[in-house]
Amino acid sequence: MPGQDRRIRRSQRLLREALVALIPEKGYDRITVQDILDRADVGRSTFYTHYRDKDDLLLAGFDDLRADLQRDLDALKPGVPPHPTSPTGVIFAHAYRHRDLYLALCGRRGGTVAQRHLHGLVSGLLRDHLRPHIEAAGSDLPVDIAAAFYTSAALGLLTWWVDQDFRPGPAALAGVYQRLAAPGLLTALIPPASEPPPAVGG
Repeated sequence: MPGQDRRIRRSQRLLREALVALIPEKGYDRITVQDILDRADVGRSTFYTHYRDKDDLLLAGFDDLRADLQRDLDALKPGVPPHPTSPTGVIFAHAYRHRDLYLALCGRRGGTVAQRHLHGLVSGLLRDHLRPHIEAAGSDLPVDIAAAFYTSAALGLLTWWVDQDFRPGPAALAGVYQRLAAPGLLTALIPPASEPPPAVGG
């Protein structure tokens, strides 16, 4: 029923918003389901109809975050191969538009569960973006290693940025990331040199 669907979506949104608001206040590890219910003004039975626990609620939010980021990535100049580092600019712009969410995920009180899942999300997006660049270049660089390296760099910079109250702006931060990351990545995309010919004679 449309009315019931709207009520379900509203309850889920209120629960996610309550969790995001509580993380900077209490720290993720100290939040209880009752804290979330009190903040959202949602009943316990409604919560457990949709989620097993607060971790399940957090993960459901990551599904929405992944879909949102993927839409932004898909909008990168259709038909023009984007620069290998361009997804990080999309991520920084998204973080700036949703500062409360990223403060909860990347801030000091986000907890290891939030940080681990954010790392997995960003790593997956970067891996999917880097794979065609690496394959087109004929590079022997393993895509999983490249994605892990550049994810750690992006999230390290993102965490620093959150602590700086999102200053400088996202475009400036993306420029810094590109200056730091692009030279190494573009060098890594160069195909491996062929083996030198064997020496003649003794």
